[in-house]
Amino acid sequence: MSAYVIGLMDVHDPEGYPTYSGQVPATLEPYGGQFLVRGGHPEALEGAVPGRVVVIAFPSAEQARAWYESEGYARIRPLRQERASGSLILVRGLDEPPKA
Repeated sequence: MSAYVIGLMDVHDPEGYPTYSGQVPATLEPYGGQFLVRGGHPEALEGAVPGRVVVIAFPSAEQARAWYESEGYARIRPLRQERASGSLILVRGLDEPPKA
């Protein structure tokens, strides 16, 4: 019952961003999260593309939400918000039924 957190970010403090991004992996581990995409060089096929794309896989939507709401991630979230703007989106995989 997979789920994914997709981050579409525009980093406006590239020198300071590693202060945040370097701490994220340790917050994912307790929730079974793993990076599938981390940064890269997005290429627009249609529409606008942010400067940075992140895709994190989780075993379930509940674990993804638990990670996002965890004390560990809440502690470093302001670092991202100070250095980048964008969206984080939680989506369920095809093997997970939609919430009613």
